[in-house]
Amino acid sequence: MTAYLTRAELSVAPEIVEFAETTAASHGLDLDAFWQGVSDLIHGLAPRNAALLAERDRLQLEIDEWHRAHPGTPDAASYRAFLEKISYLTPEPEQVSVTTSHVDPEIASLAGPQLVVPLLNARFALHAVNARWGSLYDALYGTDAIDQSGELAPGRGYNAARGAKVIERGRALLDQIAPLTVGSHAEATLYSVTDGALVVSLHGGREAQLVNPESFVGYRGEAANPGAVLLAHHGLHVEIQIDAQGSIGATDDAGVQDLLIESALTTIMDLEDSVAAVDAEDKALGYRNWRGLMDGTLSEQVTKNGESVTRRAHADREYTAPDGSTLVVPGRSTLFVRNVGHLMRTDAVLDRNGEWVPEGILDAIMTVLGSLADLPQFGGSHAGSNSRTGSICIVKPKMHGPDEVAFARELFERVEALYGLPEHTVKMGIMDEERRTSANLAACIAAAGERVVFINTGFLDRTGDEIHTSLHAGPMLPKAAIRTRPWLGIYEDRNVAIGVDCGLDGRAQIGKGMWAMPDLMHAMLEQKIGHVRSGASTAWVPSPTAATLHALHYHEADAFAARRALEPLPVDSLSTLLEVPLAGDGDLTSEIVTTELDNNVQSILGYVVRWIDQGVGCSKVPDIHDIALMEDRATLRISAQLLANWLAHGIITEGQLDESLARLAAVVDRQNEGDALYERLLGPDGSTPGIAFTAARRMILEGAAQPNGYTEPLLHELRRHKKAALAARA
Repeated sequence: MTAYLTRAELSVAPEIVEFAETTAASHGLDLDAFWQGVSDLIHGLAPRNAALLAERDRLQLEIDEWHRAHPGTPDAASYRAFLEKISYLTPEPEQVSVTTSHVDPEIASLAGPQLVVPLLNARFALHAVNARWGSLYDALYGTDAIDQSGELAPGRGYNAARGAKVIERGRALLDQIAPLTVGSHAEATLYSVTDGALVVSLHGGREAQLVNPESFVGYRGEAANPGAVLLAHHGLHVEIQIDAQGSIGATDDAGVQDLLIESALTTIMDLEDSVAAVDAEDKALGYRNWRGLMDGTLSEQVTKNGESVTRRAHADREYTAPDGSTLVVPGRSTLFVRNVGHLMRTDAVLDRNGEWVPEGILDAIMTVLGSLADLPQFGGSHAGSNSRTGSICIVKPKMHGPDEVAFARELFERVEALYGLPEHTVKMGIMDEERRTSANLAACIAAAGERVVFINTGFLDRTGDEIHTSLHAGPMLPKAAIRTRPWLGIYEDRNVAIGVDCGLDGRAQIGKGMWAMPDLMHAMLEQKIGHVRSGASTAWVPSPTAATLHALHYHEADAFAARRALEPLPVDSLSTLLEVPLAGDGDLTSEIVTTELDNNVQSILGYVVRWIDQGVGCSKVPDIHDIALMEDRATLRISAQLLANWLAHGIITEGQLDESLARLAAVVDRQNEGDALYERLLGPDGSTPGIAFTAARRMILEGAAQPNGYTEPLLHELRRHKKAALAARA
């Protein structure tokens, strides 16, 4: 039992009190006034939060009843009329003009990769912050971005043939972003600066300059023999690192040691889908880590090559500009923080009636408090190290429709008032990942038009919500087949087109979802260019290495130019968006059903066992073919909802499910046998279900009854049980 402390009609867990009062006092806030403001805010907004969730339930009940009365693929006109009648679809606003101001260029006017990182892991967080710059040579050499067969196989020692291929790819990039008046960067013997211009000496005594001289923006060291040359292309930087004594530079005619690529322009520090934060202890850790990122104190001891290294956020990078002045370039990724949505409540704080408070409200209060150190009005040497425009950017996920966005806007207004911040200091990122939001996207953007700095598709949650919303219409297609249906493509297209029409250009990011196969970088390089060509100014990647490789796409194509060349949306795009991806005759053969059942069961078990037993919210989970996939609650939601749908329609039986769970538990155990902390899903005797196994089974069997098909209620309940069991064991 938590020993709460009383603060202004609230019962607050000691971990939250410690974080809040230490942080507030450091900024000179009156603690009594602070807690009274927190209490007023929670008691004022919690009833509204509850009413919005009740509206979700009302709409789902109406839709369930309609599908039961009209099974199968709905008539498009009748279905749309029904959704309008129950206010699931809201009137389309005539014209939306976003007015968001004081937005950092990384968000407003630049295009590049974005990381999403669990905030509870300080090492991961710092690694992401520092992923603003990444080694191209390392990213190419260490992944399958370059063929790993034959003479190019990495091997134990350094493979010179592979290294030569890496360097070849690097020089090709330089020729692409900074072409020479004659010759190629592959022929370079010296980079130097004369009268503010970059001169490239080539084999045979020739000299070349840049076709576009403005691409050269700075250097380090002596002009005649610089240690680094900085180029800019499509708003992104590439640094040629020169060290004739280095391990690679000593073998290079121009002494080029590496190419540093400006990579993760932005990062979302996540308190939602990629973390397992179920109580005050977990929440306080996340809040402290966020504060440490904002005030520059977060550090992590890392052992590397037998030595202990303290990892911190990198400093900005300084160069000599062509005119001799000092050029400062950001050294860190610009950070958003993702709060939780409106659904969950937390016992980290209890209201005057002893009820758990809405977790999203607590997140807003505490993450903004942790952000104060970055604001100029609160002083300190670290102010402006994240946002140079004095903004706090919060991504708000899993909102359903414009009323919920309006509620988040009001929450941010109230939090600004609590801390005396200027109006619109807190900016909003809207995750376009729920069906009612994507169907009413323009209205959602309008509901926060002074604050929107980000919209992003999330096809996994969007698919999970699609299945749950239409669960009683009939059996759904397998996951891979759902992704081929027209509604999913139009969903992605509408996100960009509506965002542009609402005036997000120059004010906000328009983003795309995650590349989920972190070990398959060759495939990512082939496919993820599509996100840039679709007009998206950012897209999610699973690692700093992937960010460096995905950054190449933003040199290959100009996202903003692509956006201007997009075809108009089809006039019936909303009808296509509302298509229900039902299976037809012959789509669900016994072989297909068995394969899909096993694939989803294995995925659910592999993810849930780490979430429940170890508190790992996002990880690489081997699929049934041992291919590592990034899994988080969104992937869990779609897998669980598909099987819940098939159970509801008799495509599979509970007996089949239990047989698959028991059989695949052994596979997951084998895949994790190298993990010293791992506990077998069915216990040491192979027949006693552990808490994680129970969680996986309940995800499916109770999936139809979960609010909007979300996995959080069951995950939180059973992770808390596991933590209690571990504490009792200790």
